[in-house]
Amino acid sequence: MGFPRTGNGTVGENVFVIAEIGKNFIQSEAPATDDAYLENAKALVDAAAESGADAAKFQTHTVDDEQRELHVVSPHFSGSDRYTWVKRNADATPLSFWKEVQEHCQKRGILFFTTPMSRGALRKIAPLDPPFWKVSSADVHDHVMLREMLRTKKPIIISTGMVSYKELDATVKYLEDVPELGILYCISQYPAPKESFNLSSIERFAKLYPHAVIGFSDHSLGHEAALAAIKTGARIIEKHFSLSRDFWGSDHKVSMTPKEMETMVKAIRNRSFEHCDASPYMGNPEKELEGATNAFRPYFGKILVAARDLPEESVLDEEAIYAMRPALDDEGMLSNRVEEVLGKKVAKSLKKYDAIISSILH
Repeated sequence: MGFPRTGNGTVGENVFVIAEIGKNFIQSEAPATDDAYLENAKALVDAAAESGADAAKFQTHTVDDEQRELHVVSPHFSGSDRYTWVKRNADATPLSFWKEVQEHCQKRGILFFTTPMSRGALRKIAPLDPPFWKVSSADVHDHVMLREMLRTKKPIIISTGMVSYKELDATVKYLEDVPELGILYCISQYPAPKESFNLSSIERFAKLYPHAVIGFSDHSLGHEAALAAIKTGARIIEKHFSLSRDFWGSDHKVSMTPKEMETMVKAIRNRSFEHCDASPYMGNPEKELEGATNAFRPYFGKILVAARDLPEESVLDEEAIYAMRPALDDEGMLSNRVEEVLGKKVAKSLKKYDAIISSILH
């Protein structure tokens, strides 16, 4: 089992194009009905299929183990605090919602898959048996979720917008047992300006990880950067997708519209990338990944917290631990340290959602 390919094997036809619908079925600040969200999602699937995309990708949330109830507003979206935004998404999308979306994708001949944003979200969507998983840039550090994901023995695609080369290398080693690994070069800016790109990283990824399928998760407007990435070696292209950039929400403003997606897909299949000038996007192959110092890391990073009330001397097993955003303070252990915590006892009682700190473990 691996990532699908289209066409007869030529490079242009073999690029896997993902319409990242994400949460774009939410389109207004005022809450809508669950039926309206579902109709929006189906309309987006229809548009993605008609635009020629290979896959419609969504994001799955369960607020209870993803976002701490703190007032935190991400710099890229001032329309809502993170807890309220994630809760709105989680409440609107029970498993029945995703089942209908998946069935609609099947009717339209487009692949359905999702980015689970926590272990709980992974467990929520797992009964639908998607063909592979996508891990967001911030969540490559979430070993609580990755441990669960590895047990599914499915291929995994990761984005690199919030990692350094050292962290990426550690993540690739952590995921060494997956059947197939996709690595997407990514700049986590919304939108990402031309001068921020360093597409030579794609060539470097290919040399460092020859077993992986290398791609590009593109947050820029237009498709010029995507074509340049394909010319550089990308075999997966992911673009945010919306019916309109004027809708309310976190990602509409950096999304491709259906007509733009159709134009990009045709350019890929017609091999127009062969004639594009990639040089403005290439940068320096020796440069550190932008993700090493990305401004969103504290907002989307996760710390380890108690998943339930834990009496003194409780043993920390996997079900006693959540990895939750944000990682704005220094009190909690980062989520990639869960292996250090498992099997330890807590020297004092913890309330649910209390941060787990190394000084209380023995």
